[in-house]
Amino acid sequence: MQKQIHVEIVRLALNENFSPRALERISAANVYQDRVRAQIGHAEYHFDDSAFEKSYAYIEEQRALTISALMANDVPSAWSAFGRLTHTAQDFYAHSNYIDLWLALQPNGTRPTPAEVDPVHPDLIRAGALHSGRIYPLDYLSFIPILKPLITPLLPHDSHGRMNLDSPECGPRFDYAFQAAVKRTKIEFEETTKDLPDELRQLFLDK
Repeated sequence: MQKQIHVEIVRLALNENFSPRALERISAANVYQDRVRAQIGHAEYHFDDSAFEKSYAYIEEQRALTISALMANDVPSAWSAFGRLTHTAQDFYAHSNYIDLWLALQPNGTRPTPAEVDPVHPDLIRAGALHSGRIYPLDYLSFIPILKPLITPLLPHDSHGRMNLDSPECGPRFDYAFQAAVKRTKIEFEETTKDLPDELRQLFLDK
């Protein structure tokens, strides 16, 4: 997803939980995952190339780093690790066909509102039909805004450039990916903090 969209997702999902300075650090770490060096050779950061197990492992690695940093009283590092975690979790919906599979599951061709999307449907979250966009060499050129309209039509249908729901320009399915990412970010927050002692939880929230 585009950087400003990641920031908005973090704000909507976590604004009530964290202090402004904590939220700023989390958002900064989140969008830093989209720097050029993190786009090349790091499919696990973005759920690209159908690297699902590696991406799930990366999320758990960042969760463990968040908790260990809190235990070491290194709160800025905890916020950064959690920001990286949220970026990966959010990209799952923009870079995979999860939204397509969820919509296809609806009875009689009905189309629920984006707010009704289930971000962790048990039959879909690790379904065999689930896949994410493959990064082809031409995909990197499509990251350049001025070249995107020229490059995207040349990409294979299973490419990141053709599959992604990174912005509203990608059509109405983007709204589903956006809402799913907000809900998933809240889930990841609960999963990360559920077993924290009160003193570490308050340290993390910075309130």
